Amino acid sequence: MRAAGLITGASSGIGRSLAREHARRGRDVVIVARREDELEELASELRERYGVTVQVYVKDLTEAGARQGLFDFLEAEGIEIDYLFNNAGFGGNARFSEQDWSTVSAMIELNVTAVTELLHLFLPGMKARGRGWILNTSSTAGFMPGPLQAVYFATKAYVNSLSKAVASEVDGTGVSVTVLCPGPVETEFADRAGFAEDNAMMGQGASPSSVARQAYTAMEAGRLEVINELGLQVVIKGLLPLLPERLVMSVIKRMQS
Repeated sequence: MRAAGLITGASSGIGRSLAREHARRGRDVVIVARREDELEELASELRERYGVTVQVYVKDLTEAGARQGLFDFLEAEGIEIDYLFNNAGFGGNARFSEQDWSTVSAMIELNVTAVTELLHLFLPGMKARGRGWILNTSSTAGFMPGPLQAVYFATKAYVNSLSKAVASEVDGTGVSVTVLCPGPVETEFADRAGFAEDNAMMGQGASPSSVARQAYTAMEAGRLEVINELGLQVVIKGLLPLLPERLVMSVIKRMQS
């Protein structure tokens, strides 16, 4: 495969758009998600439109041994991953004490453990080859506490911190790590997270394709972080640190109620 890119959560949203961005540059893709029909549909589109090789891998990455199994499969197939897009993740809108533990556990497993393990599995090979590009999908949620999505916001804070620390560690090796921190995006996220249809989080946000395009450009440039809108950058980097934390949490809580 040519400059192979591994995209998790590729069946919809930003992941699907990242697969298209990678393929339109003539680079082969490995697409991973739970939903086989959506992956096969995407694979056919990419092959026909861009003439690239596409490997479909259907798996729930929260399952025991799933990430190691994916890595072992690619090793056995002789597929070297030059681009890693750690994109799979989900949230949940509810008070922490009232959330089902299986949901909380699965969220941590996918948003934190899967991201960390895949990074740990693929990074040594990239360093040995002297080339590699990693894009970890996080969120502007990672810059603040999030009442009614306490665990989701916390997992994204972890992804932000991990990505930047590892980026510093690999400086000079030919490998770069970029963290994508979008605001609201028109994906299945809000619906899966359990927001009501009249909630402020529903039906708003940037298109997945525009976010993916901006993120891919930033990754190729070796940038440390990308926030998809200038206004969000000003709020997150300039205004947010100056506001009382209790006020910030009160605003977030109202937005998500």
